[in-house]
Amino acid sequence: MGDEEGRVLGSYALDVRDGRVGEVMGQVGGRVQLRPLGGGREWDVPPEHVGEAAPADVLRERVRLLNRDARRRVELG
Repeated sequence: MGDEEGRVLGSYALDVRDGRVGEVMGQVGGRVQLRPLGGGREWDVPPEHVGEAAPADVLRERVRLLNRDARRRVELG
């Protein structure tokens, strides 16, 4: 899926309202659906609030998820 603003299914985008990075899953009812990089429930973003996710944004989110998972493994012993 692509549109005039370059949002491609499977690409990464930024929700500029709160800085969350997500994977573009589709567009329904005029809103772009993003899914968190670590999986989970999609959220809807008005197209005017979708920005380009810089490679640094994507990397930062992936590192955050890896650190979260590592902490959980340590806590569980």
